[in-house]
Amino acid sequence: MTPMMRQYHEAKEACGDALLFFRMGDFYELFLDDAKVAAKVLGLTLTSRDKDSDNPTAMAGFPHHQLDGYLQKLIRAGYRAAVCEQVEDPKQAKGLVRREVTRMVSAGTLTDDGLLDPREPNYLAAIFCPGERAASLRRKQSAGQTSNQAPDTSASEETVGLAWAELSSGRFEAGIFPRSRLDDELARIQPAEVLFCEDDASFSPDTTAPWAWTRRPAWSYSRQDAEKALHKQLAVRSLEGLGFDDTSVPAVQAAGAVLAYLKETQRTDLDHFRTLSCHHRTPVLQIDAATRRSLEINRTMRSGSRDGALLGVVDRAVTPMGSRLLSDDLAAPLVDIPAIERRAEAVAEFVDDHSLRGDVRTALSQTHDLSRLLARLATQRSGPRDLRQIAVTLGRLPELKTRLVDRRAPLITGLEKQIQLCPELRDELQAALVDECPLSAGEGNFIREGFDQELDSLRELAHGGKQWIADYQRAQIEATGIPNLKVGFNKVFGYYLEVTNVHREKVPDEFIRKQTLKNCERFITADLKEYEEKVLAADEKASQREQWLFQRLRQLAHQHLGVLQDIAAAMARLDVTAALAEVAAQHHWTRPQLTDDSVLRIEGGRHPVLDVSMPQGQFVPNDCVHSPETGMILLITGPNMAGKSTYIRQVALITLLAQTGSFVPAESAEIGVADRIFARVGASDELSRGQSTFMVEMVETARILNTATSRSLVILDEIGRGTSTYDGLSLAWAITEHLHEQVGCRTLFATHYHELATLEETLPRVCNLNVAVKEWDDEVVFLHRIVTGSADKSYGIQVARLAGIPPQVNERAKEILAQLEADHRDGLDRPTIPPPASASTSRTGDTYQLTLFGYADHPLIDQIASMDINSLTPMDAMQFLQSAQGQLTKEKTAR
Repeated sequence: MTPMMRQYHEAKEACGDALLFFRMGDFYELFLDDAKVAAKVLGLTLTSRDKDSDNPTAMAGFPHHQLDGYLQKLIRAGYRAAVCEQVEDPKQAKGLVRREVTRMVSAGTLTDDGLLDPREPNYLAAIFCPGERAASLRRKQSAGQTSNQAPDTSASEETVGLAWAELSSGRFEAGIFPRSRLDDELARIQPAEVLFCEDDASFSPDTTAPWAWTRRPAWSYSRQDAEKALHKQLAVRSLEGLGFDDTSVPAVQAAGAVLAYLKETQRTDLDHFRTLSCHHRTPVLQIDAATRRSLEINRTMRSGSRDGALLGVVDRAVTPMGSRLLSDDLAAPLVDIPAIERRAEAVAEFVDDHSLRGDVRTALSQTHDLSRLLARLATQRSGPRDLRQIAVTLGRLPELKTRLVDRRAPLITGLEKQIQLCPELRDELQAALVDECPLSAGEGNFIREGFDQELDSLRELAHGGKQWIADYQRAQIEATGIPNLKVGFNKVFGYYLEVTNVHREKVPDEFIRKQTLKNCERFITADLKEYEEKVLAADEKASQREQWLFQRLRQLAHQHLGVLQDIAAAMARLDVTAALAEVAAQHHWTRPQLTDDSVLRIEGGRHPVLDVSMPQGQFVPNDCVHSPETGMILLITGPNMAGKSTYIRQVALITLLAQTGSFVPAESAEIGVADRIFARVGASDELSRGQSTFMVEMVETARILNTATSRSLVILDEIGRGTSTYDGLSLAWAITEHLHEQVGCRTLFATHYHELATLEETLPRVCNLNVAVKEWDDEVVFLHRIVTGSADKSYGIQVARLAGIPPQVNERAKEILAQLEADHRDGLDRPTIPPPASASTSRTGDTYQLTLFGYADHPLIDQIASMDINSLTPMDAMQFLQSAQGQLTKEKTAR
């Protein structure tokens, strides 16, 4: 084995299952199995080393400047990579150039702009599932704690520790959660990569999830090591001051695993990780994974894109930092009214002051992604262009800070104080760096002329000393009498004197011939050679001087790291606030009134996505009223395509927006703060888990029934449609009763089960709504207006015609529908579905109502049963039948 391949194998052993990118000159090479994988995944040409041997070594490679592109492709394919660099100058190396693995790259550890979506956070998460004994101990210790200390943690359910961090910004959080909520929390965070303990037999990663899973050894979750590492990283003696106690141990262990992985992969300091936030100290609105998908908060269900989702509509941020923060805000709305109002008041001030909003957004748009610039600064990966962008960003702060002075909203006032100008750093960077800096310091020529006198002198000499060359050329022309003699330079021969063949005889003896060309010859002299050595030495010294100046500038910026992180956080929050105000002002959204009561009063509400994407005035607004007096369960019936699903979704999205501190698309809104939002909308299956569409529907519904509280908001769409009609209707009926009697939460239930409308007669907090339509000559016009009362038709056949179902199919469907309706109605036009054995009659005043599957006994039945038929005359019988017919006709007309 050659020394170089021995060096390769040592590096490969250090990086485990990661593909090793081994730097060789101007190329990165991969060998053996790594080369075969790379050839397939990256489309590289697979070749071999030592082709003449019996066992050639497979290899594949690419030019070094293409590294980012290939890393991105590899990470997206689900692989990890290790970068092994030459850490020694080949010119100064004695023998084999020294190489080291300088970093490991995985989905959750990206920092380079070329590998990241600037608008999306990129989280690395870690899960720790403690043993049952430890869980039992923590449950005993946590007995009696308030819900604010550890929400949703019950004595009967095991908890897990979850930590997540973003290497590119330094954000770091951890918390404990019931194990049943783990999937929901991961759906909220949307990590790029999740670490889990390889020795935990109780945990099995969901390989269908859209993030990478990475196994980690058990020792990386050691409590002692985790606490020690976190104390050192955060410069604290105890984590209690951050909100972590003995019940939070799993969260601390998960946080330790995250920190250990980052240190292992980055091989450098993580100075921008300065605090660890305890997640459960700040309760947020709980939204499960199914609800996130159904409401399309961050991504659409069909394409998985931002476009068409709520985030895509409200994201008017002008900085990447603002876009990422807004994504986090929508993923975890607040439940604390004062905190929500603090945000909303700031949005209101920007809405009211168009000039202020415009100036702030303009200033922010001229800055750079300070948060990610600082991450590269902290990990020693920043280049001259990064420092220049920091300088440009700092240069926009005085104007921004001036516009924020003397504002009424406390949030804006606090952000203004948080924005420090850092004049020393700003002035030094602006004076030192040219306007167009290279990415890498190795490219050189980024220090501005006039900044450093020594560098200027070395550069002047290194660039050839134009005046010296001109003087020397003039002197040689005079001494030799050769009028067209000139001094030139190339990389092969250095400096030379060029003489055309016409004047060859005039060349003096001290000229040393170096090269003969077709029409001329080139020479050197002792003086010229000596000057060349000075120039080359000066070039090397200039490069070294520039590198020294760069390191000094980077160190100066690093000294301001904490202040710069505060500035970045303030800029992001300011951007989000102004962005929400921009949407509100453009589309006439209103500030909601928030309350602790279980009410929901929305006048002229509009779906936020459609309100923005459709031409102004085209969307039909609707009201929504929830209260214990007017009804907590709204049953919405009506035809397909009429807007039931849109209506219930818009109510949920308006609530969610209100609790992020945003204005909402409505004429007015009074919203009782919800603790959870549930949405059971649409049909889907999870075949990979062996679950049918109906099973998924029932699992999601079961979660709602088991975990919703009186402060929750529940929207249901077509519950029970995945099974037989009678099964589905039975379930929908019982579910509605349970939500009414046991949970008492605000519920919007869109359904085609018109039989449910009778619940309004027996359940006091149920209210019927329907979507208005107009019928004319077998045509249906959807008015998209929500009105009181229930519908008795779904117009499915008309909608099928609009969708392009063949006419003969539609006509046949009409015939079948008519027959089915006739078969299932009695002479009084009542359903003939028999009642269950347990069904009982219900009576309100003198009106006899249908029960679940049948109808109440009519007084005529009792009257007939008590008659003495044998004693009736024909005339008596005729009069009785006439009277009975009149009574029934009157009742039918009244209905």
